[in-house]
Amino acid sequence: MNEAKLMDFMGKLVTDMGGAALMANVILGEELGLYRAMADSQPVSADKLAGKTGCHGRLVREWLNAQVAAGYIELTDDGDFVLPPEQALALAVEDSPVFVAGGASAVASMYIDKDKLVAAMRGNGGLAWGDHHPCLFRGTERFFRPGYRAHLVAEWLPALEGVVKKLETGAKVADVGCGHGASTVIMAQAYPKSRFEGFDFHAPSVTTATQRAADAGVADRVSFGHANAKSYAGKDYDLICFFDCLHDLGDPVGAARHAHQALKPDGAVLRVEPFAGDSLKANINPVGRLFYAASTCICTPNSLSQEVGLALGAQAGEARLRKVFLDAGFKHFRRATETPFNLILEARK
Repeated sequence: MNEAKLMDFMGKLVTDMGGAALMANVILGEELGLYRAMADSQPVSADKLAGKTGCHGRLVREWLNAQVAAGYIELTDDGDFVLPPEQALALAVEDSPVFVAGGASAVASMYIDKDKLVAAMRGNGGLAWGDHHPCLFRGTERFFRPGYRAHLVAEWLPALEGVVKKLETGAKVADVGCGHGASTVIMAQAYPKSRFEGFDFHAPSVTTATQRAADAGVADRVSFGHANAKSYAGKDYDLICFFDCLHDLGDPVGAARHAHQALKPDGAVLRVEPFAGDSLKANINPVGRLFYAASTCICTPNSLSQEVGLALGAQAGEARLRKVFLDAGFKHFRRATETPFNLILEARK
């Protein structure tokens, strides 16, 4: 027994347990408006923050103490609390490109659905997306939406050959696996001459997406339908998008094949996937840890709940993703660009 190695591991384990417990506190802070009430980065006492947010003062103090211990909030010499502007961007400012607090509720679903996951692991492996707690659906949208706002129009679409020009003059676009429609609405706001059709197999998400489009004032050029990735009826699309969803499907090759049939001859597929290398060793890093853990509870069980059950997982890597499209009949496939969290891939006939 290497005692030093044991102590190092115990330190890591306690750190991870603290992080897991702290995520529950992040969810509380986001939902109760505690972070937003501190977004001005001015010192505030626990009692004053409790008064501003209508919360119990003693519990607010304990919450603040946990935040200080974690390094999320700072303690002043006078005993007040400050949310630094850098942390505010991640925890309080929803329009920030690095806002992540809203996505923490997706992590909560992994704990809430523990018994379902135990049954899946001891059974056939399947747990469908729609069988998760609803906090997953809202949390997933809020986790991905800041990145879409920051990168989709400014970087990802321009990285595709000739696509922006078509969108500016009037293109037909499908957003497959659209969820709550965050990506669809962002594109519709940027390109008012184009028409966007979102599809998702989760009916409640389609209802939410339809409301999102109406709230954003783009319902005249956006529609959403209840369909899976192999059954939507549209055709002659200039662009078909899969945002962080194709690896979740039971039959991604079938979905890509259907996209191949629905595209115009000169059309393109935009596929946004979690960033990953092509091997486990390449993914031993904080991003890989996050996505492997989420994939164990969400992505892979969802794929196994469907026909074929290819179970790519969220860390499939570019080589496996390329094979999916080549097997579906596409002739051209490339990495268009990337972020620390995403691979942005382009496929053409």
